[in-house]
Amino acid sequence: MKKQENAETIALQALGWLVGNEDLLPVFLNATGASVNELAKNAKQPAFLGSVLDFLVMDDAWVIGFCDSVNLPYTAPMQARAALPGGEQMNWT
Repeated sequence: MKKQENAETIALQALGWLVGNEDLLPVFLNATGASVNELAKNAKQPAFLGSVLDFLVMDDAWVIGFCDSVNLPYTAPMQARAALPGGEQMNWT
């Protein structure tokens, strides 16, 4: 469970970073269908936190900006995403 807790912490940091980014926050809200009022409520949901990381890892510049702001390695968001619901890698063999 500790791995998921660490992943949730990283996702919450990413959500905070998005909320503080006035250019990117509207893009995130549009992509997820969430409203500003729903962010705090949904922040307790591991599946929503996974969607935060799904959004973040869509663009390398976002990953770099976030990771630099919280002093994490650039691989942290993807590793955190894998530990949250829906983050399992698909094996198509």
